[in-house]
Amino acid sequence: MASGGSGPGRPGRPKIGWEFFGSELRRRREAAGVTQQELGERVFCSGSYIGQFEAAIRKPQLELARRFDEELETDGYFARMCEELINSSPFADYFTEAAEFQTLATTISAYSPTLVPGLLQTEGYARAVFRAAQPFRPAGENEEGVRNRMARARLLEGPTAPELWVILDESVLWRPIGSDADMAEQLEHIAELAKGDRVLVQVLPFSARAHALLEGNLTVMTFVDAPPVAYVEGPFSGELLDDPAVVGKCRASFDHARASALSPDVSLAMIESAAKEYGRGCEA
Repeated sequence: MASGGSGPGRPGRPKIGWEFFGSELRRRREAAGVTQQELGERVFCSGSYIGQFEAAIRKPQLELARRFDEELETDGYFARMCEELINSSPFADYFTEAAEFQTLATTISAYSPTLVPGLLQTEGYARAVFRAAQPFRPAGENEEGVRNRMARARLLEGPTAPELWVILDESVLWRPIGSDADMAEQLEHIAELAKGDRVLVQVLPFSARAHALLEGNLTVMTFVDAPPVAYVEGPFSGELLDDPAVVGKCRASFDHARASALSPDVSLAMIESAAKEYGRGCEA
């Protein structure tokens, strides 16, 4: 889960807010004399989803906003509002909705095969990731991406922080990202978080051989009053999955991979050992 590079952003532009989008959707729907169930049937989703959009629990994608405009005869109003909200996000377009869901989630379960997940990254590690991914992008834009990622990591602070369960492939520990000092700091940071009561980390060792998540990274999020969703990501692309059958398969795959991983205590010892090895490299 490289999890969301920085998008171009549009500083200084007013933010409408998804709560306003939802309240306007409710107002226009009621003015048209349409129930949530009826509108859902017309735009090919459930009535409960319409309720979640109106309560700003879920954020509709642009195509769905266009369907609202067609059915409610609002002349592109909801599509324009949706585009404004997407463009004002500090994250890449494909990650914007997933980032918003993370702020609402009660649990986040993530498997990462190649990189430390964005929520756990340190500044030095994140900087090296951005520089490697887009070496020709101006340094200032990469620095903006680092700042946004560090701000997003604060999601793990405070009493309302979600419970985060991370499975790291063992290769994440041994592929140096940045300097040895960056890697030592990064792994020490993960170890400290894992010693707390909101973050649980397991390492999926090479000895596990084939496992359920060989095909890529995966994040599954659950909520108090909404169905779970899953998020998958590749280079400069990502997809939020909310079909119940697909999300169910994602959750099962995560559970199977978790069963193949080392215990949290053994994983912590491996992470701390790797951090010490990188630390010795700094001293050499």
